[in-house]
Parts: sequence; C-alpha cells; structure tokens
Amino acid sequence: MSWTDDRTRPIARGVLARFGPMGGTGEEHPRYEVFIGLFWSSIWLFWLIQPFADAWRNPDPFTSTVGMAAVLAFALVYCWHFLHRSAIFSDHARTQVAHWRSAANLGRYALLVALAVLCIVTIGQSGTTAAIFTAISGMWTFPLRVAVCLSAVYGVLYAVSWSKVPGWHADPGSLVGLGFATVAVFAGALANRRQRALDESRLENAQLAIQAERNRMARDLHDILGHSLTVITIKAELAGRLLDVDPERARTEVADLERLSRAALTDVRRAVEGFREISLAGEITRAKSALESAGIDAEVPRALDEVPEDVQEVFAWTVRESVTNVLRHSQATRCEIEVGPGRITVRDNGIGVTSPTGGNGLTGLRERARLAGATLTLAPVQPHGLAVSMAVPGEGNR
Repeated sequence: MSWTDDRTRPIARGVLARFGPMGGTGEEHPRYEVFIGLFWSSIWLFWLIQPFADAWRNPDPFTSTVGMAAVLAFALVYCWHFLHRSAIFSDHARTQVAHWRSAANLGRYALLVALAVLCIVTIGQSGTTAAIFTAISGMWTFPLRVAVCLSAVYGVLYAVSWSKVPGWHADPGSLVGLGFATVAVFAGALANRRQRALDESRLENAQLAIQAERNRMARDLHDILGHSLTVITIKAELAGRLLDVDPERARTEVADLERLSRAALTDVRRAVEGFREISLAGEITRAKSALESAGIDAEVPRALDEVPEDVQEVFAWTVRESVTNVLRHSQATRCEIEVGPGRITVRDNGIGVTSPTGGNGLTGLRERARLAGATLTLAPVQPHGLAVSMAVPGEGNR
C-alpha cells in the first residue's frame, strides 16, 4: 500500500486535524471556506456602487433598469465564480488544466464578460469597473501567466477607449487600481499555492508515518504470533503424547504452554503499543527449547559477547523467524545457529524453501533488514536444507 492509498488519507487528515491545522485548503471545513469566499469576494463590491448610481440616474427608464440589473447580476455571478476558485490555486498542473478548461469555469467567465459589456453599454465609462473585476477574476479562472496578460489587455483597451469613445475622459486612477489589484491577487494566488503544497507535503508525511506504523505492527504481530503459536502447537502435541508415558513431563509441558501463552499475550500488547523489544540471547534460548521440543537437534552459540548491541535486535528477529520456519515447514532433524560480529546464520537440513519469496515472514524480515541497513540472504545447503543469513556491513562480517 502506498501513501496515496485512499484508505490512509482520512486517517492522515484526522491526525493533522488533531495535532496541527492543515492550513488554508478549506477541504476540511467547507462551510468555513464558503463563508470566507463570500466575505473576500463581496468586500470589494462597494466599487460597483458608482456604476449602479449612474444607472439609477439615467433618465431613460429602460436603460436605467437594464443597467442596474446588469450591475446586480454581475455582482452575484462574480461571487459565485469566486467560490469556485480553489482548484485553480492548486499547485498541481493537471488540476489547474482540468479546472480552467472545464465548461463550467469558462461558462461562468463568459457570463461575467457578457455582463461587464452590458454594464459598459448601458451605463458608460463607470461601467468599466465591472471590466476591472472581470480582469481580476481571470486570476482564478486561467493560469496565472495567462491571467496577467489578460489584465494587461484589459488595461490597454481601457486606455485606448479614452480617446476613441465620445464622452469618455482619461482615468489613470482606474489603471493604477487594476495594476495594484492584479499584483495583490497574483501574490495571494502564489501564497495560496505554496500553502497548499505545504499542506500536501504534511499530508504525505502523515500518511507515510501511518503506513510505516501499520507495517511495523504487521511485522511484529506476524513474527510474534507465528513463532509463539508454532511453539505452543508443538508443545501441546508433545504434552498429548506424554500424558500416558510420562505424566510428570506432560505437566511440565502444559506449564510451559501457559507461560508461553501469557508471554505471547504480553508481546502482542507491547507490539500494539510500540514498545516491543526482544533480545538475541533470549531468542536463542527459546529457539533451542522449541527445537528440542519438536525433536530437532539444536546447536546454538554459548556466548554473544562479540555481537554489537546495535545489531542484536535484528539478529534476534532473524533467529525467531528462521526457527519458526524450521519448525513449521522444513521437516528438518537438525538446526544450527552461528553468530559472528556482523553476521548470523540459521542453517537446517530440511527440504529447503519452497517459495521464491519465502512467505510473509521472510518478507517482513527483509523489511527489517532494509531498515537496519543489513542484507538478508537465503541459500541452499548441500545435500539438502536452507541457510538464512543476516549480515550487517561494517561489523566485521565473516
């Protein structure tokens, strides 16, 4: 499962919502996003008061009515279009292209342009305020470079119209306002994109952490339960065979069953809590006991002084998983455990490995090796059998 798995995204969002706000995406709080969108879009609409008042004062009732209706309709469509701005602020190119090329996006912008033209035709020069709003709305309608060019085109057309349209006068203040608004919205869009990129990065990190914890728990539970249940099964079978021939030995095995069951339960709890630790000496001792209970001759090292502490844990997991496989699958009569400063090998004389991957247990062991910077190898033993080796570079391998 990768970090992009949909099953991890709600969990990751929950973690970030609990331990740190996501930022300004608005995806976790849609009502809040709508409110903020309406606020920021409507706060600038007071600039439309002047063209509305000019339409109101128009002596022609029809032109006056159409002009006022055009201004009101423009304001509503502008706010509506603003609420759909979030996708174009995304830092993902595919999301941007899919958004600005969509029929809904282009349709809303075309409606804005049509209403702006209607305002200019019915009201006159003050109606060009709607055109300025239309230019600014291009910032969340098209890619930013296109939107900036579009604002420049609006500005040039407005400046040219001063000398071409009768009754219009020079209005450099509007051009300055258009320039400032373009720069402000452009900067806001860039900041929004960077915030979204940061949020997405945090989401990815949270998902990776969740997946890593899932993998750790899966490895620990598999190794703990696989080994413990295998040993419990072997001892239960042995106790059943000894009931009639050696009751005292059978009682000893049953007592071991209870001890192993309690230890397995404790290990599972620790694994879930993330505090699972195992020792190499303890695993070798348990491996010898389990092998002998299964009737397998065991040869294990007596001293572990030469093994560095920082590799003992991964070596312990190697012993546990390898011996579990010997007990469950190998049909071996002998098992040897050899330990050096940077290498441990578990060798048996069984039937060898039947699967190229070795199953879930060895898959988990390979992951432990990767995390520890070690190398796991499986090699056949002549005339038959399997040798599982874990080697840590730089530790005097031999």
